[in-house]
Amino acid sequence: MASVTFRDCFLCVSALITFVFVFVTGADFVRFVSFRAIYHNLSGAAPPCRDSVPWSVALRDGVVLKAVAVDVFLLVLFSLQHSLLAWAPVKRVCQNVFGVLSRAMYCFTTAAALQILMHYWHPVTSAPCLWSVHKAPWDIWFPLICFILHFLCWAIICSILLIFDYPELLGIKQVYYECLGLGDPLLLKSERAQRLYAHLRHPVCVELLTVLWLLPTFPLDRLLLAVFLSVYLILAHSLDSQDCTYLRRQLRNKLQLFSAPLEDSDQSNNNTHKQD
Repeated sequence: MASVTFRDCFLCVSALITFVFVFVTGADFVRFVSFRAIYHNLSGAAPPCRDSVPWSVALRDGVVLKAVAVDVFLLVLFSLQHSLLAWAPVKRVCQNVFGVLSRAMYCFTTAAALQILMHYWHPVTSAPCLWSVHKAPWDIWFPLICFILHFLCWAIICSILLIFDYPELLGIKQVYYECLGLGDPLLLKSERAQRLYAHLRHPVCVELLTVLWLLPTFPLDRLLLAVFLSVYLILAHSLDSQDCTYLRRQLRNKLQLFSAPLEDSDQSNNNTHKQD
């Protein structure tokens, strides 16, 4: 009995550590992708590029080529981790080795790959910017517009994650169900929900594309990041009409649940769970 209790505690602690690490990494990623990139314009700091250098000279510069090579390597490393561990044969091996912690392990390694990418990322400061808004009054207004739109996109992303059962996405729900002897929570969902999860690996595609490309200053290393992640997101997005119909239905159910009176919320939640 003691060993079972210890195992449950180990599973819960592991899932909690993963949740904290993923949450911190998500905050760092928002800062890395959005607010650090916009801060240069809002603070009046020098742009992170050299427009006085011609592209013909910049592309032969050893410093620029080294930075590009490092950044491409980091992006490939992240995509390999994110895709290889999602490959069905590898998923089966991870399931056999890690059991109920396989989803948490996937999220933890994804966060670790992102931390490596952000920590070792090389800004390309010796090449021109693809564009840079620096003429009044847009040098003030356009960064503010970008900041507002980025903030709204991240708010929408957080809302979508709440709709998509984020405890299950992070592997916490699997551990909770295992400790209670309820089995795999994904198997309790309908076939339509399982089909949607299989197709929709990235439910925040449009918002992330907006965040990646909408910036007042766009240096070369940002182009690498935006192109690589955009292609990766588009290739991983395989929704069809059935998935969109199911997604709209789930969104409507969530809105009805939040707008229902308090005394009816429990009954509505049970009915929704049975239908799903």
